[in-house]
Amino acid sequence: MDAILLVLRTGMQWNALNVTDGCSSLAAHRRFQEWEQAGVFHEFWRQGLLDYDEVVGIDWAWLAADGAMTKAPLGGPKTGPNPTGRAKRGRNGRSSAKARESRSDSITRAPSATTTSC
Repeated sequence: MDAILLVLRTGMQWNALNVTDGCSSLAAHRRFQEWEQAGVFHEFWRQGLLDYDEVVGIDWAWLAADGAMTKAPLGGPKTGPNPTGRAKRGRNGRSSAKARESRSDSITRAPSATTTSC
């Protein structure tokens, strides 16, 4: 449990547990997944809220939540499908077959697929 809480508190990677004196990262992550699927952490959260409500009090009548799922207002044709694909124009000269062919003075071509129309 200490290893799981350490990862959750600090945001460290699971593999970093291997250099601590705790359990192995594989065992801790496996246990975390089992407990998460069983609802253990949800129950911790629920019980914590109930305890806090009993001691301090939560005004359940005054709650607010906000969110939106829309397209970016300034997104345009340069915006790629994901943040790493923005402003990419395609393959560069180093990865193109024509550039490789001219550098090595040999023709090496992969077989190409052909399509037929019905």
